[in-house]
Amino acid sequence: MLKLVIFITFFVIVRSQSMTEETSSPYANSENKQSLDELISEPKSDNDNNRVIGDNTQINGQNIDVKSNSQQGSGGTQNPESSNSSKNINLGCGIRNVDGVGFRTPSSLGNVAQFGEFPWTVAILKEEKALDEQIFNVYVCGGSLIDPGVVLTAAHCVDQKDPKILKIRAGEWDTQTKDEPYPHQDRAVRDYVIHPEYHHGTLFNDIALLFLIQPVEIAENVNTVCLPNADDIFDNARCFASAWGQDRFGKEGKYSVILKRDELPIVPRETCVQKLRETRLGRHFQLHSSFICAGGERGDTCKGDGGSALVCPIPNAPHRYVQTGIVAWGIGCGNSTPGVYANVQMFRNWVDKQMELNHLTIKSYLYR
Repeated sequence: MLKLVIFITFFVIVRSQSMTEETSSPYANSENKQSLDELISEPKSDNDNNRVIGDNTQINGQNIDVKSNSQQGSGGTQNPESSNSSKNINLGCGIRNVDGVGFRTPSSLGNVAQFGEFPWTVAILKEEKALDEQIFNVYVCGGSLIDPGVVLTAAHCVDQKDPKILKIRAGEWDTQTKDEPYPHQDRAVRDYVIHPEYHHGTLFNDIALLFLIQPVEIAENVNTVCLPNADDIFDNARCFASAWGQDRFGKEGKYSVILKRDELPIVPRETCVQKLRETRLGRHFQLHSSFICAGGERGDTCKGDGGSALVCPIPNAPHRYVQTGIVAWGIGCGNSTPGVYANVQMFRNWVDKQMELNHLTIKSYLYR
């Protein structure tokens, strides 16, 4: 049984910004340090790269020219239907604005999300001071808005962090400019709660809630996502993840300045375990019940996507989505091995209870 206990301590690939900041390596307790680099891929974390979000146009330590995302500057086109369809925006949780809001980006841009397409997507930031005392917003993780005052994310994104240095940004699209149809909204974090059975070494029960000092305002580009019910079934559903992480794994991977969109299938548990056992995790690997799997295709979440939402379509409800997973870890990116996500459905009762304890209603993420 010992080899089952240590399986993720060796092999987990965290798809976030925060793990390498807490320790020199999330695998520090490994007894096989000599061959560690051969056994794992680098954690999907990049706080040490100083990814700055905002008008201070520095990313990964390099200065970048600010590029407008106005309808002329971005190559986007006006979308008259968007203004008409906006009448249906925010009439409930989980509404995906398929054609975007205000303008539409051309399909030639690949997996770039439309502006406002996934209005629940938030960036979790932390404030850092430069030597000249200037304050920078450093990207930590992704998250999702489940209530105007509450963000859902992965526990490993915020574990041991001081809530006073954290903020969230809702309605963001291009991280390097404010020239967008509707403004983003920044809010400070009042406090957060991590699942009591979260385990740092294995990422079991990798879920947390951030409570904001002031709620965001629901807008054309800001809305909540729905949460699943106990009887929902998602196997083989075509789902989406949206985040600002890398486009591929390794040194060749580049971080996205504009919100990207990855379409992923939910992978049945038995199939996922079989695929994971074909990797260096080995034939005795057991997938913890707090995880689900998605991907195994070219499009995939990657380093920097940790904490972001995996959303699946609600049956018989066009363009409405429910959050099934939270980006957690994987073996590389964009290969035939599915990625691993925290199972949101499993934690629905826990989320409801935390909302109640904070005197908040659960109506913001109910779809039936």
